[in-house]
Amino acid sequence: MSRARKAAIERNTRETRISLELNLDGSGDYRVKTGMPFFDHMLCLMCRHGLMDMKLKAKGDVEVDYHHTVEDVGITLGKALKDALGAMKGIKRYGFASVPMDESIAQVSLDISGRPYLHYKVSFPQKGKIKDFEADLVEDFLLAFASNAGVTLHVQVPYGRNLHHMIEAIFKALGRALMDAVSIEPRAKKEPPSTKGRI
Repeated sequence: MSRARKAAIERNTRETRISLELNLDGSGDYRVKTGMPFFDHMLCLMCRHGLMDMKLKAKGDVEVDYHHTVEDVGITLGKALKDALGAMKGIKRYGFASVPMDESIAQVSLDISGRPYLHYKVSFPQKGKIKDFEADLVEDFLLAFASNAGVTLHVQVPYGRNLHHMIEAIFKALGRALMDAVSIEPRAKKEPPSTKGRI
């Protein structure tokens, strides 16, 4: 019987307390509570469109700033993905998604490579917030995620007008690209997808 691709991670610091359970072979179920409703919504979209199950509770010093909690959720999710994948036998490794959201579009390409890297080419039409959530926090989340998951991640939004639509397209595309990359290729040998024999 194949190993269940699940992980449970806790991260406790002086700034945040986070518990996260991830199931890569889920159906898109989620229970997410970070204290930032817009961020919750984006993470739920990622799970639903990536068919991952996630339970996430994050309590941070949001009265000071959202940055600590957003970054630490990225760290925790990255570690959970890495743990859930284990030896990465038979995974497709690469994922891509292009997701339109009304007037905007986001493109996410990723490689579960063991080499953390983020290329983020997103020009929001204005520096802004959605409620209290600063748009710039998206990059902080993605950098923390890529660094701790060990993935090469390229994110582009070539055009758009509405901040909500642009960010929503990013999270939906991330979910779909992850679903693609972690899926099992039936024709692959039961080993990591690399000529090195490991990732």
